[in-house]
Amino acid sequence: MARFEVPDGWTVQAYRFALDPTPAQVRAFRSHAGGARTAHNTMLAVVKAVMNQRAAERSYGIAEADLTPSLNWSLAGLRKEWNARKDEVAPWWAENSKEAYNTGLDALARGLQAWHTSRTGERAGKAVGFPRFKSVRSRRSVRFTTGVIRVETDRHHVTLPRVGRLKTHESTRKLARRLHAGTARIVSATLCEDSAGRWHVSFHTLVQRGHGRVGAGEPVVGIDVGVKADSLCVVATPDGRELDRVAAPKSLTKAHARLRALQRRAARQQGPYDPVTRTRRAPSKRWITQQRRIARTHAHAAAVRRDVLHKHTTALAHHHQVIVVETLNAAGMRAAGGARKRGLNRSLADAAVGEIRRMLDYKTRWYGSTLVEADRYYPSSKTCSGCGRRKPNLTLAERAYVCEHCGLQIDRDLNAAINLARLGDTPHTGDTGTGTGSSPAATHRGGHGRGATQESATTPVVNAAGDEASTRHQHPLDKTGTASPQGEAAQ
Repeated sequence: MARFEVPDGWTVQAYRFALDPTPAQVRAFRSHAGGARTAHNTMLAVVKAVMNQRAAERSYGIAEADLTPSLNWSLAGLRKEWNARKDEVAPWWAENSKEAYNTGLDALARGLQAWHTSRTGERAGKAVGFPRFKSVRSRRSVRFTTGVIRVETDRHHVTLPRVGRLKTHESTRKLARRLHAGTARIVSATLCEDSAGRWHVSFHTLVQRGHGRVGAGEPVVGIDVGVKADSLCVVATPDGRELDRVAAPKSLTKAHARLRALQRRAARQQGPYDPVTRTRRAPSKRWITQQRRIARTHAHAAAVRRDVLHKHTTALAHHHQVIVVETLNAAGMRAAGGARKRGLNRSLADAAVGEIRRMLDYKTRWYGSTLVEADRYYPSSKTCSGCGRRKPNLTLAERAYVCEHCGLQIDRDLNAAINLARLGDTPHTGDTGTGTGSSPAATHRGGHGRGATQESATTPVVNAAGDEASTRHQHPLDKTGTASPQGEAAQ
């Protein structure tokens, strides 16, 4: 299937609205999500049965041409097989939209394709496992691509196929204005339920955007990301001025006291597992109510964190021409350490250090600015912003950078932000150049910066895990046993 191409002058954007459905509509949502799960599990069982049968026949010495015919793993092939079986396995299929079953089949097709390409070495990143069966507790989601998908003119209702007219908690005017002006087109709509039990609708749209106009801020800035309460991110200029220091919301940390009380109370109630007999049982209604309270607390903490990140990344992308950020392996930073770094792992998750770069990636394209990603091994924290010398033995506990050569004493995060800003302000040659002065960067990958050397300048760095997104799967160096740096953590 050909990949969808975004027309020139348009960009992909999602609009997400919280719904206020009636109990009957919630039942319809869950019925559609259950249909998607049934289609996924049914066809996954068929795929596994065919694979096992062919493997057994090979063990008997049957020729390849005489094996049981293989099943087409594409969406069209799975849909054809599902249509032949749905009357038997799901006689109630007509109660839901066809898009519900298409959602489950599409997820299965993508999972099988990802597993196959990862297994054959065609997919970079972590090894992808074989698709698993979805349980009742799996995340409920349904995607609509055809039928009546409309944002109503009253700006407080939306219409979806089969489920009908739905009320939204918030106004849909941002999307409605673009649709009315003809500068947006809805491609699909997705119904999903979050962990707290609230339903949302997300519209996948194509939006026509003109040439972005960047505000009158500094031309080039560097952003250093950390986990300290007073410095979630520090913004600085190449000449050493600190423009902004964003405090971390620490929403999960602030919710710990409430979560601890709720979870201790839930532990005293009848849950779904009996520790005495080691068997499953029906949980009590109070336990279910308590789990909803816990989920709502987590959802509130995530919403606070997301709100802070959105506001500051939007301001950065709208006011500055070139923004330089670190390329941190956020998942790798929390991958090891066990109990001794449990607190750091929790702080990294609470700060969501990887979200800043992800949000800036698409917001800079919206507003016409440029995002420059520093190399993962660029020592922004270990390099002196005054003389350019490196301090290789800098530890995470040292919050002030003291240069042994020029005597500079400066805040650690500010020093890293200055070095990153100079990375976007320095002329380069070759494919890693980023442009000079206040002009936009030529590419999205930074070089070494002013006076800086790469972390791996003397010793070649190899990847031991073979799982990072920037490394091809099963690279020859993946099994050397040498540790791979994960980027500078928690600055």
